[in-house]
Amino acid sequence: MSQIGGFPGLQDYRRRTIRGPINPADKATICSIFPKYIKEFKYTISPGVFELFPGSYEKPSLLIVGSSSWWREIDEEQPLLEITNGAIQVADSVVNDYCNGILGCNMSDIKPGLFYVPGEHTLTTLRKSFQHEIDSAATKQKRWYEELINIADTMWARSGGSPLAISDDMRLAAKEIGVDNKDWMQSFTMMRQERCFACGTPKSPDYPVCPSCRAIDMNHPNAANIKFAQ
Repeated sequence: MSQIGGFPGLQDYRRRTIRGPINPADKATICSIFPKYIKEFKYTISPGVFELFPGSYEKPSLLIVGSSSWWREIDEEQPLLEITNGAIQVADSVVNDYCNGILGCNMSDIKPGLFYVPGEHTLTTLRKSFQHEIDSAATKQKRWYEELINIADTMWARSGGSPLAISDDMRLAAKEIGVDNKDWMQSFTMMRQERCFACGTPKSPDYPVCPSCRAIDMNHPNAANIKFAQ
């Protein structure tokens, strides 16, 4: 069988994903005052991994991003066409894709403290030129914290006080605002589970009887205390 183009490996060469010249001035700065580590993956572009370390109002975390590319197929005999996404588009994707769908976030004035600005900035230049954006992010984040606390109160009541109804973000919100009078913020022991030896259904290790198949673990310390109806 003849090779496309007449030379073995020519097709592989044509279809390489090699980036063209990069504009060094195309930069954007993502700022986070959100006290959680964020790692966003964009599998269709390169570079496509973005890390933001925990930040605060006093010491925001910054990430400088440039442009990223993806490749479009024209036909089997043509090289892949590189499509470049500018730094602002990349930064917008990182921030909004993380916030979109988070419980309590409305993507407007109630959201985690993440935003982006054009250009490459240090913390000094960011505060000099964009202090208003930092203040606005802090206000929006506080509203989001308050919304999470309200949701947590509802979930706690509806679940009958189950600690599993309270998410880590809800506890973080209460901690950041300084709310320490909630029952769901008190110390608790997470429910441990193990699989039943007979049916494999998750069950509490504190009880020898599986609630699903009723099998009894005779090696359990409490197995001897089981009483059977006569």
